[in-house]
Amino acid sequence: MTPPIYIALRFLGNRKRAFFLSLGGVVFGVAIFICTQAQTQGFAKTFIDSTLGSNGAITLKARVQTLEGATELPVHPAHRRLFQGIDDASQIMRVSRRFSNVVACSPVLRGTLTARAGFQSATVDLYGIDLALHLQTTNLASQIESGTLDDFRNNPNSLVLGSRLAGLLLVTAGDSVQLLSPDGEYRRFVVAAIARSGVGVVDSVRIYCHAKVAQSLLHKPYSASLIIYKLRDPDRAPALAGRFETLFGHETESWQEREEGNLQLFLTIRLSAAITVSLIILLAGFGIFNVLTMTVLSKVKEIAILRSMGYRRGDISSIFLWQGAMIAGVGSLVGCVAGALLTLAVSYIPIRVRGLIYANHFLVTWDWRHYFWATLLALIAVAIASYVPARRAGLLSPVATLRGTGG
Repeated sequence: MTPPIYIALRFLGNRKRAFFLSLGGVVFGVAIFICTQAQTQGFAKTFIDSTLGSNGAITLKARVQTLEGATELPVHPAHRRLFQGIDDASQIMRVSRRFSNVVACSPVLRGTLTARAGFQSATVDLYGIDLALHLQTTNLASQIESGTLDDFRNNPNSLVLGSRLAGLLLVTAGDSVQLLSPDGEYRRFVVAAIARSGVGVVDSVRIYCHAKVAQSLLHKPYSASLIIYKLRDPDRAPALAGRFETLFGHETESWQEREEGNLQLFLTIRLSAAITVSLIILLAGFGIFNVLTMTVLSKVKEIAILRSMGYRRGDISSIFLWQGAMIAGVGSLVGCVAGALLTLAVSYIPIRVRGLIYANHFLVTWDWRHYFWATLLALIAVAIASYVPARRAGLLSPVATLRGTGG
């Protein structure tokens, strides 16, 4: 007997126009799904990489004291007292480095001041850092867009400004900036470098200075108010943060907790795009359903002849299932190629984003899972669309069908 797959090809060949329309729907749906997921995940990944490169994967902050009467674990915030400052930062970092997931850590003395340059002023977030440790822990070295870190390293009265803050104060590398200390006196500094992290909230307010200078400006009795950590596997940050809080008795925060609101926003956008584009693939499935149904109706006589030749119901059904499988397979393959080309083209489209993140073009990411899920959705949609016509074809009675056509 002639194999069902060969008969399926012959049936498709007789309805080329309908076949190409169905194929086009699958190709379009798969390609758009891949492209939209690459875009939405690209923006999210850029934000995550930028915030990890500026704020670390874990932040260890205030010392925690549990109040009497607190018996539940974890301790409710109402039963805790927080004491600002880290007195034993060196010891905590020495112990922290023994954990395999910790790459580096850096102490930071943080405070809020007012910066002034000419007639411009702004409230700033001052980060007093140990430059060597901070460069190991963050991406500050790669964020410098003007000036040099050597000037910052060699001059204690120098600063590194966020790019958007520098634009607000109308200063460039080499200009002077005054910082207002809590006692009401302005202290003059030179701008050694300007950094762009890519995170709007960082670039808009952050100033880096030397740790001892920050301690003098802020009049703090302690040398660090937080420790930031770089991890080998940032996804495991919540578990390690919990261990650090128990071990050191300090409040800790993972980057997932710190950026929960923004992560939920990106996730919502990705899901919304996925659902919307999935409807396109579903519509392509309806098109395939119509094509196969019409094929069954137009091939009633041929089906009856095949049944009379010894083809079983399963063989007849497999003919139409093979048609759906060929449309799904070819459509998914071509759709994946088209999706990759479309993603590449979109990545060159210029845009200007200056909000949550910084971007001059569409940000995309290349992930095999986009292609997997697009192909899986297409296969499921086509399988569902092919099942009913295939089952109907298999249930046709050869005797009744031949009598009907012969009359």
